[in-house]
Amino acid sequence: MRWAGKSIIPVLTILAVLIAVWYVAAISMNAPFQRDTNARGGVQPGTWEFIGQTLSQPKPTLPAPHQVAVNVFESTFLRKVTSNRSLVYHSWVTLSSTLAGFGLGTALGILIAVGIVHIRALDRSLMPWIIASQTIPILAIAPMIVVVLAAVNVTGLVPKALISTYLSFFPVAVGMVKGLRSPELLHLDLMRTYNASAAQIFWRLRVPASVPFLFASMKVAVAASLVGAIVGELPTGAVAGIGSKLLAGAYYSQTIDIWAALVAGSVVAALLVTLVGVAGRVVERSMGAQPS
Repeated sequence: MRWAGKSIIPVLTILAVLIAVWYVAAISMNAPFQRDTNARGGVQPGTWEFIGQTLSQPKPTLPAPHQVAVNVFESTFLRKVTSNRSLVYHSWVTLSSTLAGFGLGTALGILIAVGIVHIRALDRSLMPWIIASQTIPILAIAPMIVVVLAAVNVTGLVPKALISTYLSFFPVAVGMVKGLRSPELLHLDLMRTYNASAAQIFWRLRVPASVPFLFASMKVAVAASLVGAIVGELPTGAVAGIGSKLLAGAYYSQTIDIWAALVAGSVVAALLVTLVGVAGRVVERSMGAQPS
């Protein structure tokens, strides 16, 4: 309980400061429009009434925290999950692309890492290209992937999953390479002294040593995969998904909906990272690691 209190109090303090700054920013950014509106209507409200008006605009420049919270609550709990206005529905559409891309990206990253560690030519030739591929903005690649696949009648989940794969395989590949190379030279020499084969060294030494690196990189990869799924929805004109909510909000100046969609994406990302972390601890304990 004492440890929990020490951990929660700093988090709540930072959260309170951020909310206070958010309110101040909302008031200052919404004030010009409200002054113009009041001037056109010949209204001169008091200070507190004016502040209340800036925090209750239907289409504010910057929504207040309570406006976003109300929108998230209504869109999550007061709508049917099959409704196009439900954040649960849109989050599920994006989540399906995220998980598909994350699975493909993780498998691809592990395969690349194994090849790089065991084949020197791949280490020298493939690794620089992998690093260079991540310097290309995803906003430039996403439309190309969508257009090319649409030309061969591949639409829907697959293009978004491939965009997520592109973003998620890199951290897994880099982390897995680091993990597979993490065993000390002394341990490798000891395995060779016992006449262990390359397969035995891989499965009994390299793989167990790489597990912490793998799950650490998977946390980064699953968050990147979610970003890829959202970005993949933007050039497709998707009618469902967090990306589509962002587009619709931008088209109709529904800034509250935009922020609510961002909150939904953040919650999904936090849940995914948490699940990967829990899975990592379970796997490590099953392999005999001591709980920290």
